[in-house]
Amino acid sequence: MKILKKILIAIVVLVALILIVALFIKKDMAAEREVVINKTKQEVYDYIKMLKNQNNYSKWARKDPAMKKDYRGTDNTVGFVSAWESKKDDVGKGEQEITKIDEGKRIDYELRFLEPMESKATAYMTTDSIAPNQTRVKWGFAGKINYPFNFIRLFMDMEKSVGDDFEEGLNNLKGILEKQ
Repeated sequence: MKILKKILIAIVVLVALILIVALFIKKDMAAEREVVINKTKQEVYDYIKMLKNQNNYSKWARKDPAMKKDYRGTDNTVGFVSAWESKKDDVGKGEQEITKIDEGKRIDYELRFLEPMESKATAYMTTDSIAPNQTRVKWGFAGKINYPFNFIRLFMDMEKSVGDDFEEGLNNLKGILEKQ
């Protein structure tokens, strides 16, 4: 009985310690990556403005080709929603909504993750012409990891992980557009 009591006390102390440490770990996170695509700004923007096209280059969309997809509204307009549902935990269930469009320059999104963990984030894609046939595309993300789950930041570099996924997606995008 004494051993069981000591184990229980140790578990309670460990959980309390984790909860206290999590109070001091930042909750905000952001990631951004960019790529230069050898196409005109208009060609690049015309492709990325269609949210459905992310299925062709996004790392997350490529993780589960069998995921269920649903769309609401008119693509490339504010309010368009692309929803997904996957049996794979690293893809999960959620939706992405276009929230703002700066025609030819920037598209903003709200991401709503529903499973395996509920959270919200914002994302964006921008295009900048750096030469007549070269366009810099940036893909960025900002979100929060809610307390006490922010504790995982001690063990995972979320900015690097998300950023690396963006980088892979942008390289996929580059490959697709430069073959056209």
